[in-house]
Amino acid sequence: MFKRFIRAIKSMFGGFVSSMEDPKLILEQNIRELNDQIPQMNENITTVKANAMMLKKEVDRYEKSISEITAKIKSAIEANRDDLAEGYALQLEKAKENLAQSKQQLKYADQAYEKALKVKQAFMREKDRKIKEAREALRASERAEWQAKVADALESFEMGGLDQTHTEMVNRLNEQTARNEARMELALESVDTETMEIEANAEKLRAKELVQQFKMEMGKDSAAKEDNAIDIDEPAEKEKESQKTIGKERTKS
Repeated sequence: MFKRFIRAIKSMFGGFVSSMEDPKLILEQNIRELNDQIPQMNENITTVKANAMMLKKEVDRYEKSISEITAKIKSAIEANRDDLAEGYALQLEKAKENLAQSKQQLKYADQAYEKALKVKQAFMREKDRKIKEAREALRASERAEWQAKVADALESFEMGGLDQTHTEMVNRLNEQTARNEARMELALESVDTETMEIEANAEKLRAKELVQQFKMEMGKDSAAKEDNAIDIDEPAEKEKESQKTIGKERTKS
């Protein structure tokens, strides 16, 4: 019982570890971490820049103070107040020491700021390179997974079974088509087509006679035109013969 419990624990944590070691998940996590570092880096650079600006103001303040103390020393000497001049001289010496320290700190701050900018530029280049490389690897992995699915589909594809079903369906359609054509032929054979043709011809003759009758009534029949032409020609020939007879009689006279 205890061994079974240990195996279950191992399998559970083994699955957790395997999921944590998934390259896709790790690359995606790396991309997020790289992008998350940018705000922190910008904040650090801002702090360094602010320190440099503060030191620059401090240097300006010490330089102004030295100029003012120098003017006071000169005024005290002209007023024969060496005691005051001596006090101002000590202040001047202290101000110069502070100015030197501030300038040194400002120098280091400026160098730190420039270095921070260079580090950020190098980090951004490396970040972009790694993110690009990771995304290309992720896209390649997605393509590989899709190709694997296609390969699985092709491997499980049964061409023989498809061919058998295809042939069976084609044969069924051809058989159904032949059966319908045979029924049509039987239906046509059972009809008395000869009688139908005779009746159709009789209808055509009847229609032709009716049209001929209309033509006769309208005087457009070809036979009637021929009779009229004969009637018109006979008087013309008789007239020509009478003219010939009259001419002969005139010559005799």
